[in-house]
Amino acid sequence: MNFRPWAFWRRLQYIIGTSAFFGLLGVLIFFTNFYVPANCQDGLMNGEESGIDCGGGCVQICAAQALPLRVVWTESFEISEGQYNVVSYIENPNQSVGVPSLNYTFELLSKGEVVGRISGQTVLPPDSIYPIFEGGIYTESQVDSANIIIEQPNYWLPSVVGREQFKAKDIDLANADKSPRLAVEIENTSLIAAENVEVVATVFGENGKAVTASETFIEYIGPRSSKNIVFTWPNPIAKTIKSCIIPTDVLVAIDLSGSMNNDGGDPPQPVTRAVEAAGQFVGSLKKGDQVGVVTFATEAKEDTFLTSTHDEVAKMVTGLSIDSKEEGGFTNTVDALKLSGSVLDSDRHNPDARRVLVLLTDGLPTTSGDEDVVSKAKEVADSLNKGGIEIYAIGLGSGVDQEFIRNIASSNNNAYFAPTGEDLKNIYSEITSSLCESGPTKIDIIAKTETSFAPIQ
Repeated sequence: MNFRPWAFWRRLQYIIGTSAFFGLLGVLIFFTNFYVPANCQDGLMNGEESGIDCGGGCVQICAAQALPLRVVWTESFEISEGQYNVVSYIENPNQSVGVPSLNYTFELLSKGEVVGRISGQTVLPPDSIYPIFEGGIYTESQVDSANIIIEQPNYWLPSVVGREQFKAKDIDLANADKSPRLAVEIENTSLIAAENVEVVATVFGENGKAVTASETFIEYIGPRSSKNIVFTWPNPIAKTIKSCIIPTDVLVAIDLSGSMNNDGGDPPQPVTRAVEAAGQFVGSLKKGDQVGVVTFATEAKEDTFLTSTHDEVAKMVTGLSIDSKEEGGFTNTVDALKLSGSVLDSDRHNPDARRVLVLLTDGLPTTSGDEDVVSKAKEVADSLNKGGIEIYAIGLGSGVDQEFIRNIASSNNNAYFAPTGEDLKNIYSEITSSLCESGPTKIDIIAKTETSFAPIQ
């Protein structure tokens, strides 16, 4: 048989052409029906990714490439009976990446046992400390602590701005002792509009400890623009804030029963030193505070209603003396507590101010009848305390009943003992310092939004 090269090459071309046709047909069928291209949202580690849907060509940054989040502190606050707000401050140490959807769970605890739990999601921008807030958590148990469990994110996203995107201005806390209202102006400092902005307000008391928190939302705030927002609380917060930003309405109650002359002398003691120390205390109150005076012996009497004229009241107090008729009278502490509460609840009370009663007595309450006035005094004091009036009780004399003084004070820290009249000056000075604790910024307003993050690929 003769070899014909042209026939061989023609058959080879047919074979190659046919193979190429069916190969391309197979590839077309595969890509049409079976092929899924690598992307950053397919739940697979493919393409140039360094982790599942992160790294490589993905905008998402893998968790291994970011510093972990840190819980700074977590606190719960009872805002009404059985209802709690809880807030946690979380630090994101990464300078330019954050988490658009962070999962967390709050736990409310009573004596170490979990009595309430709530889960949620929030946004966490970069390079600062941000609050996570949940409100209106109900439990029948008395909560004494709180905990947060955060899920470290699987991936992070770049963010064009961080905490500096929003600024809080013109912070005004009003009506703190009635229906607290915190008005704030929030400014969006960036050139990017923001939507669904979460804003948390945290109020701090003495020693920088958080005492309450609230949350609100802004649907939309344009670039380089501001919005006015308001936070509210269902119950007074003035009593819990030992800060100079909160003024004080003070009622000074002074025992002028006959036993206050028992030390004798000219002028008589201990009453003379008692009224001198009380007068100095009144004169030391700060601008914005109000003061009233109640004296008591067999009966209680309102000597001065609430007023801001401290010097005039101080002069009046230093001139007080015991009526000779009271040398054989009684010590009506019950009526003194009741009248003090009425003065602090009067129309002259500043709704922006906390209410404080500073009561000085040298003994147990007495009466002409057989009523248990010791128990009654404790009952009235408990009622005042629950109504938002903080009571400081001073027991004067070495023989004073310390248990009674502690029982009528709002707490053991509010119970003071002065063996002699000379000790009163320092005690009143301590109370003055307690009413107004100077310190760092007491109201923290932090806003955050997910619209500052780069879109997921």
